[in-house]
Amino acid sequence: MSSSLLTPPDEAHRPLWADDGREFGGGAPPTGGRPPVERRRRRRRPPLALLLVMCSLLGGGTTVGALAVTGHLDGDTTTVVNAATTGTATDGSALDAEALFAAASPGVVDITAGSGTGTGFVIDTDGHILTAAHVVEGSKTVKVTLTDGTTRDATVLGSDNATDVAVLKVDPEGLTLTPLTLGSSADVSVGEAVAAIGDPFGYERSISTGIISGVDRTIQAPNGFTVAHALQTDTAINPGNSGGPILDAAGQVIGIADQIATDGSSSQSSGVGFAVPIDLVKAELEQLKAGQDVEHAYLGVAMGDGASVEQVRPSSPAQTAGLQAGDVITKLGDTAIADQNDLVAAIATHQPGDAVALTIERGGQTTELTVTLGTQPAQTG
Repeated sequence: MSSSLLTPPDEAHRPLWADDGREFGGGAPPTGGRPPVERRRRRRRPPLALLLVMCSLLGGGTTVGALAVTGHLDGDTTTVVNAATTGTATDGSALDAEALFAAASPGVVDITAGSGTGTGFVIDTDGHILTAAHVVEGSKTVKVTLTDGTTRDATVLGSDNATDVAVLKVDPEGLTLTPLTLGSSADVSVGEAVAAIGDPFGYERSISTGIISGVDRTIQAPNGFTVAHALQTDTAINPGNSGGPILDAAGQVIGIADQIATDGSSSQSSGVGFAVPIDLVKAELEQLKAGQDVEHAYLGVAMGDGASVEQVRPSSPAQTAGLQAGDVITKLGDTAIADQNDLVAAIATHQPGDAVALTIERGGQTTELTVTLGTQPAQTG
């Protein structure tokens, strides 16, 4: 990773792609200078750059090396009570940071891939390890260091740039592995106490605690589309945490640390961090273990404010179904669509080839179209 990645690009507040809309597949990229709209409320806040949190090793030292993936956030900031100093969530459930670290940290591993470092965690005694796809992207050599200092070469079995998840495997012979339990992200509540264990700035197996600040966020995936149902947390996440576990008070993994939001002047924790939800990971885990490509549903539209269609991609499922610029999408199947985030999440529940009813408003009339969802392209564009 080059030194040019040490800071966000000069136009950190602008997307890296040219079109003015937001494209939707099994997720969609925040594009065109219009931040994604958080569910329910739409009061604007200052734009922030989203940075994948992986450390880069330059000249033998550990420095901040954020992969510059810019996006914008929009909507109200949820007001919460920070429970980091007490270890108690606002719902009354306690998080014992000392006990959690003692139990979970043996399952956390350091990952060195090419010139970068990140975090991962063991999920079974067979040697399977979960991490973020961007941690190991393009790396021929991946090394994993366990809590006892043992280092092993790891094989990347499967990687999905649409969700930023990768599965590695080490030979378990002679190793004492401590798998972490995969929980559920479906019922995670705002205010719930959580912890992150990882390698911020190369300080291996550091723990930080906080709460869930928001749910159902959308974050940008490495392929340019968007990950639905991301978890927002004020737990300190910094470069080097990428791929590490976000744990609930019971020590179960509810997400994989992935990104932080910054104002473009810094590449460290702002108290606004994001995790890939573990339920999304579990849904594709067996395919990744088997080295299979994971396919995601694709509609092929670029969106403006709310659920208004700004552009229909040529030869896309949306164009085939007859969708037009200016249409307002109100339902996908039985799911009501109020904004772009709703559409991202609704598409993510389907598979390529699914035929879905699409309810739209056009010229003051309500119309229903049938769209057969396609397969999300490897990259946006």
